[in-house]
Amino acid sequence: MGIFKRLKDYFRNVIAELKKVSWAKRSDLLKTTVVVIILSMVMAAIIMLFDLIFSNMLHLVLR
Repeated sequence: MGIFKRLKDYFRNVIAELKKVSWAKRSDLLKTTVVVIILSMVMAAIIMLFDLIFSNMLHLVLR
């Protein structure tokens, strides 16, 4: 079997599998994207708070 025949079969199979995928609706995608962005910002704020607390504690200890 030639390489071009195998590539053609591969891409035909990829397209067939992609047709079976259940894609998310645009509204669901936007909602989950907003949730991920908000949770990332909250986690960044929590990490920043802990970093400030521990760096101030370390500064006091080393003073």
